[in-house]
Amino acid sequence: MVAGATGAWGASSAIASFDARIAVQVLGEDPDALYRDRENPASAKKAAGIWESRLAANPKDFDAAWKLARARYWLGTNGLPEPERKPALEAGIAAGRGAVAIDAKRPEGHFWAAANMGALAESYGLRQGIKYRGQIRDGLETALKLDPAFLQGSADRALGRWYFKVPGLFGGSNKQSEIHLRKALTYGPQSVISHLFLADTLADMGRRDEARKEYQAAIDLPIDPDWAPEDRRFKEQAKQLLQRLR
Repeated sequence: MVAGATGAWGASSAIASFDARIAVQVLGEDPDALYRDRENPASAKKAAGIWESRLAANPKDFDAAWKLARARYWLGTNGLPEPERKPALEAGIAAGRGAVAIDAKRPEGHFWAAANMGALAESYGLRQGIKYRGQIRDGLETALKLDPAFLQGSADRALGRWYFKVPGLFGGSNKQSEIHLRKALTYGPQSVISHLFLADTLADMGRRDEARKEYQAAIDLPIDPDWAPEDRRFKEQAKQLLQRLR
């Protein structure tokens, strides 16, 4: 929907873009500020709407495209009721691909398109997993090549999760999962989610003592202000999973 949006070039496009900026300023609706308040679904939806409008006014707006993909990912995994989540993730894929079409040399579009695909694959059954499995890995590997340190090693972290989640018959590997997750931690040693994912992998490998340490690390780490909603959720998961290992 968004990735294929078209708009008039020239003066009319410039005026529409200018009007959109003025409207945002007048109303005090900064989409980045709204997104920081994403635990409030209305704020997350409003941020997505602003980025969607900006992209419709200017189909070359790279920041609007990837930020829309990120917002759609949040809405599709946390912020919307179940019937609306799948369409949000599908729209997130489109926005991420749109960002790639605008600038394929930046990691954001590749990463967020893959993240939306990953959420679909994990939440909506085998067919979605088969459909997106290879595309997810390809997108994450591209993001990794473009910027290994992007979002504190997020491409390595997501690849680590990919190798953990995908059956061995289709390329999954706990060994590769551990390698990527430990690499992610070199970029973001205080990442709650990276420690949690590494703990899951280690537990699945039967390395229970190491897994306990990683779950405890996820619980003990301070919450990152930029990722506070996610960190709170992952800390709760770590507490529950640690209890099961005791």
